Amino acid sequence: MPEPYDRPAAQPAPPAGPARGPAASTDSGRAPRTASGITPATSSGGADPAPAHRSRRGDAHPARRRFPHLGRTAAQPPADPPRSSDGPPDPAPGVSGAARGTVARTRVRRVGEVREWPRSFAERLSAPRPGPGVRDLVRLVRECAVRPPQRALADAALLPVAPGPLPQAGPADVAVTWAGHASWVLRIGGLTVLTDPVWSRRIPGTPARITPVGVPWDALPPVDAVAVSHNHYDHLDAPTIRRLPRDTACFVPAGLGAWFRRRGFTRVTELDWWEAAEYRGVRFDFVPAHHWSRRTLTDLCRSLWGGWVLADGAGRRVYFAGDTGYGRCFADIGRAHPGIDLALLPIGAYAPRWMQRTVHTDPEEAVRAFTDLGAAAMAPMHWATFLLSGEPPLEPLLRLRAAWTAAGLPEHALWDLPVGGSRVL
Repeated sequence: MPEPYDRPAAQPAPPAGPARGPAASTDSGRAPRTASGITPATSSGGADPAPAHRSRRGDAHPARRRFPHLGRTAAQPPADPPRSSDGPPDPAPGVSGAARGTVARTRVRRVGEVREWPRSFAERLSAPRPGPGVRDLVRLVRECAVRPPQRALADAALLPVAPGPLPQAGPADVAVTWAGHASWVLRIGGLTVLTDPVWSRRIPGTPARITPVGVPWDALPPVDAVAVSHNHYDHLDAPTIRRLPRDTACFVPAGLGAWFRRRGFTRVTELDWWEAAEYRGVRFDFVPAHHWSRRTLTDLCRSLWGGWVLADGAGRRVYFAGDTGYGRCFADIGRAHPGIDLALLPIGAYAPRWMQRTVHTDPEEAVRAFTDLGAAAMAPMHWATFLLSGEPPLEPLLRLRAAWTAAGLPEHALWDLPVGGSRVL
């Protein structure tokens, strides 16, 4: 499977922040397990190498070869010479141990910069055809694989749900709260950041959510920023976005900024893969993912897709994968951003594999992705909220815990939070 993205060069890492101890849990942390391994609900309100001919981002796209200004403002100087797609190189020879840490030589963009982009990002696809075709839909119906079997839906009552108050988090703290699906309340560097915020009960094309939102909207602190991975309805929810103040900082993939500006948002920052922006002491790095984008019948791959690495001034890093299949990008992200403290990784919407393999990791692949990243801890997401595919509702967590144990990973590094659960670094 090709992986058409450029991986950045490396440069010396900045001075390390203060030493960090082991992660501590709040009262609403890891869900306690019953004999079946699941907490009853509680009520409360391997890919192929990239083709050698792909070098720099613009070079692979005919429009960018003909119009080199695309993706740049008029004031930006011409692009650097084409880079190899071999990924972040190793540090200089002779450097070893902790001194070998590197960070990506990422272009840092200005917050709110308005940029031009190519009409399509289809060149970035990891699979030749995104989304199901007509034959795939017919096969889904024939195999009854559109939704979980009816007998499995009764297990939805056992999904772990434990809404609780948000933990105290000051400017020196990093705290995460799972609101459900890919929506997290992330406090970092004194900011409150929402990832892929979806607070609606329903989204187009799928049944209503099967668990409540983990954090009521009126219980949120003032939201400083949102980080959006891509434009699918289960990750970009217009009714939720409309609730935000129009001066909220919005960090979005390339090509998606116009959607936010049309809705009156004034601080919209669009980034390409391996680009970053800094906002009030927190750095937002946009990194690759194996996915696609579409919101209407006519906008296939008109905007990019990816994940985010958020870092505070002390060097603490949280990686939010968004929506992705498994591939080499995880090792590249780990090399470009060493020392990730927490990886928020998707584990659901993976069945049937013949259709979902290229765009959604299954639980075993999520464990592989975690080890590729070299992160200190993992929190699963993208399950227990919407019935998007054919696996039983409880299966993602059970398979994740089994794969985690089989890999010999420490139990304390798996933050399998209930919906509404929180942890503090």
